[in-house]
Amino acid sequence: MRRKPEAKVAAVDAAPHAAARSAVEHWFVARGWKIFAFQREVWQAAKRGESGLLHASTGAGKTYAVWFAALQHAAPQLRKSMAAPPPPSEASAALAVAVAAGKSGKPRKPRTEQGLRILWITPMRALASDTTRALEAPLKDLLPDWTIGSRTGDTSGSERARQMRVLPHVLITTPESLSLLLSQPDAASRFARLDSIVVDEWHELMGSKRGVQTQLALARLRRWRPDLLIWGLSATLGNLPQARDALLGAGRGVIVQAAMRKTILVDTLIPENPSRFAWAGHLGLQMLAPVIQEIDAHHSTLVFTNTRSQAELWYQNLLAARPDWAGLIALHHGSLDRTVREWVETAIKAGQLKAVVCTSSLDLGVDFTPVERVLQIGSARGVARLLQRAGRSGHSPGRVSRVTLVPTNTLELLEAAGARHAVAVGEIEQRPVPDTPLDVLVQHLVTVALGGGFDSQALFEEVRCAYSYRHLRPDQWQWALDFVTRGGQSLTAYPEYQRVAADDEGVYRVPDAAIARRHRMSIGTIVSDASMQVQYLRGARLGTIEESFIARLRPGDRFLFGGRMLEFVRVHEMTAYVRRSSSGSGAVPRWQGGRMPLSSTLAHAVLECLEQATHNDYAGAEMQAVKPLLSLQNTWSALPTAHQLVVEQLHSREGHHLFFYPFAGRLVHVGLASLLAYRLARQQPATFSIAVNDYGFELLSAMPVEIANAASDSPFGTELFSSEHLLEDVIASLNATELTQRRFREIARISGLVFQGFPGQPKSMRQLQASASLFFEVFRKHDAGNLLLTQAQTEVLEQELELQRLRDTLAELRGRSLLVCKITRATPFAFPLMVERFREKLSTEKLNDRVARMLQELEKAANK
Repeated sequence: MRRKPEAKVAAVDAAPHAAARSAVEHWFVARGWKIFAFQREVWQAAKRGESGLLHASTGAGKTYAVWFAALQHAAPQLRKSMAAPPPPSEASAALAVAVAAGKSGKPRKPRTEQGLRILWITPMRALASDTTRALEAPLKDLLPDWTIGSRTGDTSGSERARQMRVLPHVLITTPESLSLLLSQPDAASRFARLDSIVVDEWHELMGSKRGVQTQLALARLRRWRPDLLIWGLSATLGNLPQARDALLGAGRGVIVQAAMRKTILVDTLIPENPSRFAWAGHLGLQMLAPVIQEIDAHHSTLVFTNTRSQAELWYQNLLAARPDWAGLIALHHGSLDRTVREWVETAIKAGQLKAVVCTSSLDLGVDFTPVERVLQIGSARGVARLLQRAGRSGHSPGRVSRVTLVPTNTLELLEAAGARHAVAVGEIEQRPVPDTPLDVLVQHLVTVALGGGFDSQALFEEVRCAYSYRHLRPDQWQWALDFVTRGGQSLTAYPEYQRVAADDEGVYRVPDAAIARRHRMSIGTIVSDASMQVQYLRGARLGTIEESFIARLRPGDRFLFGGRMLEFVRVHEMTAYVRRSSSGSGAVPRWQGGRMPLSSTLAHAVLECLEQATHNDYAGAEMQAVKPLLSLQNTWSALPTAHQLVVEQLHSREGHHLFFYPFAGRLVHVGLASLLAYRLARQQPATFSIAVNDYGFELLSAMPVEIANAASDSPFGTELFSSEHLLEDVIASLNATELTQRRFREIARISGLVFQGFPGQPKSMRQLQASASLFFEVFRKHDAGNLLLTQAQTEVLEQELELQRLRDTLAELRGRSLLVCKITRATPFAFPLMVERFREKLSTEKLNDRVARMLQELEKAANK
């Protein structure tokens, strides 16, 4: 063991009851750290052989709670030292080893058997290196003969080759890399000595197909090692029992919740002149000066944005406003090259950067101790996301975490007030768990067939132990098995889709080496638009941009990327070659997933704030700042609340407008607007244009629609907000086939129908879409019972349109009183919806002119 400083050793030895301390307790005390009650609770549960889920605030000490639990369970010598008093000093420990070795002064290093003992699963590659450093510190002192390594998409080929020969005692990996290990023929022997598994940031995994992939991997490992100790780490989560069940199986394991509550301060940068007529992003860079002041006043700040495009713009404008900060501020998002991201992470950990403009790429558990402040540009759209980002500051027990919201439009002050209320009362979103995704199952079947093969009945029982497949029916299992062995009903003539075959003993394996190679290269559930490398003509790689953006560029076009203005030169072999540009303007890349919907938890908190405003209660700086807007809304129309649905009717030169304000989030409003338009048109023929935002939606038609009659207690009014025939009406109201086909592309890639290409020779997005579309049409016409088609339709309804939340919203609307307001001009709530509609059909210049004219007219009317 390493020698500790003399003063610390003396302090440990002199402390009361020192002889009763374990080696782990000595390790904590030597660093001046306190052991918290929840950490001891986890250690005791692990000593009893119990698995579980630990829920604690970010920066509270979760990592070492489960790390030492895993160590004591996996290492007999450490388990013994934790049960008995340790020697009084390191010298006597060394002497004891020397005596045991029969030598003097030359202790013999204990012999440690090779093989993986502890598996640490992390959701992000960026966390792997940080986690490795955190786990190495006690490992070097307590188990110096143990080895530790990581295996992710960033791991070098030489390191992967070493790991294929022998795995380290501790391996930090991602769900994708774990599945790749499970696809090796000798997988069972590689995990033969595995003792403990830790799943980090489980709240980020459990709601996605990556979480399902993790569930299946854990089920496989538990079959080989029934006594595995499994612990999950979680923060900012509202449905803990379900989270535990998804990780460990229904009713299994314990939940340990830290009693210590980390102090989190949420405040807001209030704009000097918040407008009474707000639209998305209208404040934007008007908040640049106060943001600069906040950064200037603190040693280290993280500036979070919701999109990579927004991060690029803010970084560029910060640097333009403060050129003296060159080298002191940095940019970090997932599309930047790994070397750039790692440099930024290392620099901020070392306290060398004053600020980093970032996205969700830094949301998770990377420990940036020097960070003092967190700024959130725009609404975080959810309470859990806000708390997660707040925890990046004060990232250690006892320190205060502070996040400051920077509104990009006046209505986001309302969201800020709602977020503060939700944090104060402890309301956090729940994370739903996917139910029976067959594309992930199909991929897993091929993975297991590669990893030593499987018996059908045994694997069926194993898969049903995974929470997401607890309801898996035998007919669904048989369909999946038939799909990987014959290609289903419609692909039997194509050998490349007969990926698995049973041998003479009934064991299913992959008989073709080419199929095996293709499958291993395609393992994973992360599906995004095809990306191109961005690289200087004669220089370094900068990162990746989605192909759909590059496809719109012509040579000479400029765009902002990585904080630099670049000029597009050409594309060659999926690489976009660029050169630096001296011009100060250019396009900003748009990545998929740019808009995050308002969560139901935050939406209800906002409605609570509106309820208070109806009673002239404007408590807090945010509500005071947004009061002029809300007062004008109440004067011209009314304020929606949890008890009152406000619908506005307006007749303009464009036609007849209906504005609804359910405050249910953008995705729900897309489905709800289409549903109501369909139901209204069914009773009164009409064609509607639709615009939506997180607060409401607009229906615009050429003919007037009497919504008051439609929403009354008449049978038609009951039908308008009814949940009866909801599925049929939603499908009829939307271009369901197009939506389903788009979702099917993802499912086709996960299930292995579409091959994305070999390294260095990826297929273009157009090729992938064409292949997926061909399969979609073949299945639709010749294999209508194909369960992947059914899954695509289900995912569209549940994920893109949030069908369950839509159903819940309809129930809430039926419980609210209806107030129809006939207005003569756009209200503060209606105005942003009109801008959303204009944005879809007008250029930026024409939109700005149109908005300016409307603002002038509305402000004139408001000032009368």
